[in-house]
Amino acid sequence: MIEITNEAISKILEKQKTEGFLAIRLGITGGGCAGFEYVFDRCDDIPNKEDVRLDYGKFGVVINKMSIPYLVGMTLDYQKEGLNEVFKFINPKEQSSCGCGVSINFDLEQVKLDENKIFAVEM
Repeated sequence: MIEITNEAISKILEKQKTEGFLAIRLGITGGGCAGFEYVFDRCDDIPNKEDVRLDYGKFGVVINKMSIPYLVGMTLDYQKEGLNEVFKFINPKEQSSCGCGVSINFDLEQVKLDENKIFAVEM
């Protein structure tokens, strides 16, 4: 569903060891000049009925159901460039992003196709 690179896994496990969280939360939210922003946060609570939990062995990923069609097929990477370190969403459904790189827009036709496939088999 979502690929996580070895670099991202290593950094998540490092953060998990120092911060003690149970899982990470991935998703999208409305905002920014391009329309959407990615959500990447620690998750300390038990997922609710609107969440899907994916097991990646030593950690979990929690995604709200609304975000799934936007994130299916993406890769989560961790990149370090000079002094900058960032978890990077590499998503083939991204259509454009703003100049600062935080806000993104999606190919909504592709999102809708995946939404129809995913929710035809209710999770």
